[in-house]
Amino acid sequence: MHHLLQVWFGWVLTGGYVGIVVLMAMESSIIPVPSEIVIPPAAFLAAQGHLSFTGVVIAGTLGSYLGAAATYWISRAVGRPLVIRYGRWFFISPKKLQQSEAWLARYESGGVFFARLLPVVRHLISIPAGIVRMPFRTFSIVTLLGSALWCAILAYLGRRAYIAEPDLLADPEALVRFIKGESTWIIAVVVLFAAAYLLTVWLMNRSTRDAA
Repeated sequence: MHHLLQVWFGWVLTGGYVGIVVLMAMESSIIPVPSEIVIPPAAFLAAQGHLSFTGVVIAGTLGSYLGAAATYWISRAVGRPLVIRYGRWFFISPKKLQQSEAWLARYESGGVFFARLLPVVRHLISIPAGIVRMPFRTFSIVTLLGSALWCAILAYLGRRAYIAEPDLLADPEALVRFIKGESTWIIAVVVLFAAAYLLTVWLMNRSTRDAA
């Protein structure tokens, strides 16, 4: 596990800011690249002096916006029938699309902003926004704000990992110490995001029922 960690951090370092932009653009589209394995390692490297913390957040935000904008315009161009027909190839079921549409109809721009803070839901919300032709300016503003906040949170977690174990990449035992020593807040973060995700799914289902 420690060796894989070293390899991945090396890839992030090699890609630099451009790599962060590309990976986060993929993450905000229909390509499942978790932002949780992009921004924290980049922030860790920033704490080491290889990158800039602010630069990591900006690159992550820009990448998230570009991926979301591309998905918005593609969805706006192809329309709902093609998304329903071919969406299953990208893990987008008709039910998920219906839930996202109901969510967007009920919470509008606030729903897009909140969705940018949640795993899985992040890459879905741009599709109904494009299909219903949500004003692109509004979509852009809330997407940038939500993406910036999400990247800042993940970057903070990466920097905190460096503060707790600066030798994380050099010493395999440091990884064990980090997991044990920081297990409380790691579990707390996981539980928080899991609860937020489950709440969002429940609200999406509720919105779908109300719309029906």
